[in-house]
Amino acid sequence: MRPLATPAPLAHSPVRRRLLQALAAGMAAGAGPAFTLPARVLQFPRDFGAHPDFRTEWWYITGHANSGTRQFGFQLTFFRSRVDGTQGMASKFAAKQLIFAHAAVTDVAGNKLWHDQRIAREGFDIASASTQGMALKLRDWSLQSQGRTHSARLPATDFALNLQFTETQPVLLQGQQGLSRKGPEEKQASYYYSLPQLATSGSLQIKGQNFDVSGKAWLDHEWSEEILHPDATGWDWIGMNLDDGSALTAFRLRDKAGNTLWDGGSFRSSQGDVYPFSKGEVIFKPVRRWKSPLSQASYPVEWLVRTPADIYTVRAVIDNQELDSRQSTGAIYWEGLSELIDSNGKRVGRGYLEMTGYAAALRL
Repeated sequence: MRPLATPAPLAHSPVRRRLLQALAAGMAAGAGPAFTLPARVLQFPRDFGAHPDFRTEWWYITGHANSGTRQFGFQLTFFRSRVDGTQGMASKFAAKQLIFAHAAVTDVAGNKLWHDQRIAREGFDIASASTQGMALKLRDWSLQSQGRTHSARLPATDFALNLQFTETQPVLLQGQQGLSRKGPEEKQASYYYSLPQLATSGSLQIKGQNFDVSGKAWLDHEWSEEILHPDATGWDWIGMNLDDGSALTAFRLRDKAGNTLWDGGSFRSSQGDVYPFSKGEVIFKPVRRWKSPLSQASYPVEWLVRTPADIYTVRAVIDNQELDSRQSTGAIYWEGLSELIDSNGKRVGRGYLEMTGYAAALRL
């Protein structure tokens, strides 16, 4: 799961300010009643591409990579948002679709998170999201696919990613054959699939220092009309590549009191057997918290996560992996590389933990 929030009132450049105002106004103007998503058969490579008739969409890659003894986490996300209030405009300058992107690198040895973000309206060869396959561009950032290999190039202010991801397993359809429920009402759902266990190689750069890296990654792609229930303030989510080739997804949506409003996920074994989790089968219990000096939010950076597969400990590799994305999606949230430990105390995998709605209630 990934956040797309109403932007906070910050000082932006005039262009960025106009884009964010268009997004906020367009979402408010076009916020009609959402409809229940029908079950459908996802088709690939078509569904690797964009679905511009849907209000919200994101492509999300997280992973870990090593360069010798140096360990890194990385994440990159491209968002597409349809601005309902501008759809009838004929002008090429109308912000009908907005493209956002985030990228971050966790330097474990340096105990530091590097983060950057972009935003632009679609068009003018500046930003685009193809409907034919995975081909996304936002200025000099890109995410492309060719067959079973996907490549990302994201030069940022203090770091850069130039990575290739090769599929080693079939697509994992989340929920019920790709239709993933996200709340008490049927309309709170998304089309959602994952590509776990991506073999990763390429280069990563921090402050001009280049590292040749290899590791594993996880790709999520979701699109929807409506996800959050009105009582939901945020979510906790994990996507974990296990060392034996298994893949674990678990999430919950929280209400204002911190109680679970909805939960779900899946486990795919190394043999390929898939078990989708039903409501009530996933329990997140915080173990240790870290308080952000930036936002003053208190995040659980260690969890006990009970699933039908096992009771796991999820532990952040470093505490400070909070991202301030108020200049694009408007949210402050925690997202970072974490270890997965089984009920016997053995580290069995790594992946990403994401926590939203702790600094402020998430507003979709």
